Amino acid sequence: MPQLTLTLIQTKLHWEDADANLAMLEQKIASIGERTEIIILPEMFSTGFSMRPEALAEDMNGRTVQWMKRISAERNVVVTGSVIIRDEVAATEHGLPYFNRLIWMLPNGEYGFYDKRHCFTLAGEDQHYNHGNKRLVASVKGWRILLQVCYDLRFPVWARQSQFNPPNGDAAAVRPEYDLLINVANWPERRVHAWRTLLQARAIENQCYVAGVNRVGEDGNGIYHSGDSLVAGPLGEVLYHKAHDEDIHTITLSREHLEETRTKIPFWKDADPFMLL
Repeated sequence: MPQLTLTLIQTKLHWEDADANLAMLEQKIASIGERTEIIILPEMFSTGFSMRPEALAEDMNGRTVQWMKRISAERNVVVTGSVIIRDEVAATEHGLPYFNRLIWMLPNGEYGFYDKRHCFTLAGEDQHYNHGNKRLVASVKGWRILLQVCYDLRFPVWARQSQFNPPNGDAAAVRPEYDLLINVANWPERRVHAWRTLLQARAIENQCYVAGVNRVGEDGNGIYHSGDSLVAGPLGEVLYHKAHDEDIHTITLSREHLEETRTKIPFWKDADPFMLL
């Protein structure tokens, strides 16, 4: 049963300065000495959590996506984080062409993406960005990974584990839908208790690993972020936690521990069935 190794980058961000952020992050990524398979960056890692998409948005052929493609290929790792993206084709419900889009970049240049479902109304994000309506479950080495962005963490139904039923109908092969939840964020220090609590809650209720990657430092609006990036195990146990300081942390997740937990205390089998519409 293969293990999975992640590197979390908790960092300050240069406000609305993509060139400076990409140069800074490239240096941090170059300093990673351990073998890793996924590098996780914060929400809106190239700009900070800005409500000026008209000035800052890029399309899917823009420099930040191209940067992710190059870094992923050079390091032979998955690179993920969210970016301000302009997508006229995807602009539907509100007519807004801007998205807070998490990109899942593979070393071969292929990618998936997830548009943040829950726009943060308290900061007016819903007035500037369109929201997504589809979840993204990626796969690495047999691990299935649910991808979310910041405020999504407050809405447990959007993260709720369902059962994966194999197409051949083999009852013995029925298993939880995903094994790891990744959330990338710009979550302010003033509400950090909720951030830490909800990360652990999502791990407990879904019997999965959870990795939350947040930024540190003040943003352009003077809002302080304490980071508090955290990895929790399938019982909610804290495997890594870092507050206030910049940090680059590599951690290996045990598939054996995950399967043992789900086998010995199979709470996931007793969950209420549901369907997201």
